[in-house]
Amino acid sequence: MNVSNIELQNRLKRFKLNMSKLHNNWQTVAIFGKVNTYYFTGTMQNGVLIINNQDESVYFVRKSYERAKLESEFDNIIPIKSFRDINQHIKLNTSKIYIEKDVVPLGVFERFNKYFGFKEILGADLAIAQTRAVKSDFELNLMKKSGEIHSTVLEEIVPNLLQPGMSEAELGAMILSEKIIRGHQGAIRMGSFNAELFLGNVCFGENANYYNSFDGPGGVKGVCPAVPLMGSFERKLKKNDLLYVDSGCGYMGYHTDKTSVYYMGKVPEEYVEIHDKCVDIQNKIASMLVPGAIPSEIYHEIMSELDPEFEKNFMGFNANKVKFLAHGIGLVIDEYPVIAKGFDEPIQENMVFAIEPKNFIENAGLLGIENTFVVTKKGGVSITGYRFDIIEV
Repeated sequence: MNVSNIELQNRLKRFKLNMSKLHNNWQTVAIFGKVNTYYFTGTMQNGVLIINNQDESVYFVRKSYERAKLESEFDNIIPIKSFRDINQHIKLNTSKIYIEKDVVPLGVFERFNKYFGFKEILGADLAIAQTRAVKSDFELNLMKKSGEIHSTVLEEIVPNLLQPGMSEAELGAMILSEKIIRGHQGAIRMGSFNAELFLGNVCFGENANYYNSFDGPGGVKGVCPAVPLMGSFERKLKKNDLLYVDSGCGYMGYHTDKTSVYYMGKVPEEYVEIHDKCVDIQNKIASMLVPGAIPSEIYHEIMSELDPEFEKNFMGFNANKVKFLAHGIGLVIDEYPVIAKGFDEPIQENMVFAIEPKNFIENAGLLGIENTFVVTKKGGVSITGYRFDIIEV
């Protein structure tokens, strides 16, 4: 499914407007990252996209030009063998350039810049993030398809997969298979430096509280220290286990994020009480996701209403505690903006947030919820289902 030329033109137009709001008299942006390249051109190739404020923008492709022409509706695609060749086609003002500072390795940029000698290197990251944060109808339809796959697998399929004696890794493999059969793209992308995700967190009992470097409230022991992802081969499912599955799903590049909690037996009332508080928080945040709302104000209001006992292990157990309640999502799981302190720009219609209020019980695991919501004039609308309870097995 190719991204239309009109869609690409609209993205480029909005990006230029955001750049002009943030950076007076900007002239040139160089896009190297594959996710941003895909966003602006509809294809992921080895090359660089040069976006000019006044002149036409050009996508210079080293490999594969042929694939780029097959996949992309972008107007100007030119094959090159080296960054040096760019000088044959356009002349750039070398006083300053804007790049994806959060994405591009210094070595890559130095190999590019040796042919141009840009004197000042500035960041275009915020303008890109603001542009990508507001989804088009085309993007929302892809995310809704991802959400359908997500809700079907976690709410309907997983309860029938659970068997005493299976490992976290075994369950993770089954979940991944069930998603892919229904159209999940397989790969899950993160935007933060050094962040990676394979399926998500599949945790039985206390493993949901295991130490985790990932910037999320849930812990995960994972496969091994070299791959602290998905789930453990050693931890086996047993009676009265609390199960936590926090996973990403993707369709044609666009992601949803969802957490479901399961219990092997009759759920204790104290667990239900804590879980229901998390669901209430999710629903309240969703009701506040309207155009014009301020993320930092939502965060402050929710946090100020928590009682000290509940707050103790809210949004992370001990060292895993995080300082946000929801995050943007789209071409990567961790997109701009975030419901947290410091995010003071108003929310816009068709932004998409993964809301994830969670609480933890020592030696037992995680309670809580996560679903993906689209911002509308009437509040956030879930696209990942409405099964919010603890699912008994």
